[in-house]
Amino acid sequence: MRVLVIENYPKTTLGLVGQVLSESGAECRVLRTHAGDSVPAASDGFDGLVILGGAQDALDDATYPYLAEEASLARDFGAADKAVLGICLGAQLVARGHGAENILGRPIEFGWHEVRTTPEGRSDPVLSVLGDAAPLFHWHVDTFTLPPGAMKLAESDATSLQAFRIGRAVYGIQFHFEAGTELVASWTRDFAHEIEPYAPDWFERHPVEAGIHGPAADAAGLALARAWASLICPPSQNGLGPAREKAGRAFVEGSA
Repeated sequence: MRVLVIENYPKTTLGLVGQVLSESGAECRVLRTHAGDSVPAASDGFDGLVILGGAQDALDDATYPYLAEEASLARDFGAADKAVLGICLGAQLVARGHGAENILGRPIEFGWHEVRTTPEGRSDPVLSVLGDAAPLFHWHVDTFTLPPGAMKLAESDATSLQAFRIGRAVYGIQFHFEAGTELVASWTRDFAHEIEPYAPDWFERHPVEAGIHGPAADAAGLALARAWASLICPPSQNGLGPAREKAGRAFVEGSA
């Protein structure tokens, strides 16, 4: 299976999701829009899409014209019944592409904080792996409304909409479940100048909180990544025909 990965910001990589896709034997094509790579207009040739985070806001098309293209591409993948995963900025773009309102400039949510699943999340093929709640890493100021027809799957104290699903396998996840302890440590080093103004004590807190929350967050992140990756269908099953519909029903029945 072939997965298209869009990196929107330097050093903002697949993390735990990349580990899982490697385990599954997926062939990943990584586009780095921040380095000038172009976004394709359609999902042709790919079985899944991952859109990663970044410091851009999801509506700044004047500075970053590829943002609108990513939102449109996420919708195209979903219309083809192909698995989509948007994380942080990626979730905001998936929401935008499916008709939601982007809400900019809220108070920052940063660090490991509890994510709670909704009743729908606790029965969802992906978010249900969290059980009732889990500590996950956050780094965002923007959010979004629930797209039309989407299902709310998770929330936190600071953000009422942390995850949603549209259709069979289109997911927007605001929190950084891909950011295991190694990636968070890397961000702490690489983005120290960005963190210091709003969390000057983070550099003392980080090793303590990593020890407290890191193991559970890593386990939850891997479980989420594996659950989403299981929704990526091989090329022979992509499309909207009877065979594809049967495969989707089989997964739902098998995961109940």
